[in-house]
Amino acid sequence: MTTLTPDQIRELNSYSVYLEQPTHPVFTLADVLDSSKVQSIVQVAQTVSQSPNEVVATSFFVRRLGMFFAMQLYNLAAYDEMWNGLAEDLQFGAREEFGNKTISIFVDSADWEMIDDEDRQAHIKRVLDDAHAVITSLRSVVPISPLTLWENIFGFWLWQYHVLLSDPGSEMEAREDLEMLKNDTTWTGIADHSRFVSYLNGSEPSALLNTTVRKTCCFSKDVPGLMRCGFCPLP
Repeated sequence: MTTLTPDQIRELNSYSVYLEQPTHPVFTLADVLDSSKVQSIVQVAQTVSQSPNEVVATSFFVRRLGMFFAMQLYNLAAYDEMWNGLAEDLQFGAREEFGNKTISIFVDSADWEMIDDEDRQAHIKRVLDDAHAVITSLRSVVPISPLTLWENIFGFWLWQYHVLLSDPGSEMEAREDLEMLKNDTTWTGIADHSRFVSYLNGSEPSALLNTTVRKTCCFSKDVPGLMRCGFCPLP
C-alpha cells in the first residue's frame, strides 16, 4: 500500500477515476468478466450513456475503461506505482460529467502499490491481460471488432506517452515501459505480435497526435453529448 499525493488524485480524477464509493454503483470489473452478467452490463452501459445500440455502448464503455488503463501506465512511469486490486474492487458508477451521463471508475487508494523495477513487465502485462479479458467478454455478446476496442485504449496511451516522454523526470521510465508494450513477448497469450506496435506503425507517440491514426471509428460521435474523436479515420 502507498499514499497517493494530491497531484496523483487530481490526475486520476481528470481521467474519471475516483477514490470514493460511487453514489450510484452499477457493476464491477468482476461482473464485466462474468459470462452470466456481461449481457446485462452492456445494457446498463447503453442505458446510462443513452447510446443508440449495444455496439456503440460497448465502444463507449471500453473508452471509459481505457482511461483507467492509461492512468495505470502513467502512474507506473511517473511514480513507480500502480493499482493492484481485485476485479471485484474496481467499481463502475453512473455519474454526470460536464452535463453528460456517463460511467466512471471508483477504486480504493489502499490498492495502490509501489512497483519494483524487476516487476514492471509483469505489471504491464497484467494491464494487457485485463484489457484482453474485458474485450473477449464483451465480444461474446456484442458483434464489435476487437481492433475498435483496442484502438479505444491505445488512443489514451498515445497521449500519455507523449506527455511522459516529453518530461525529463519520467522520460527514462516511460521509454522503458513503452519498449515493453512494443515487445511481442509481453503480448503472449493475447496476440502473436504487439498490437501497439501495429497501431504506432513505426512512429513515436508525439508524431501521431492530431492524425487519423485509427483504422476504425470509435462511435463517440453517436453517443449523446460526445463528439467525433480527433483520431477518426472517417472522411
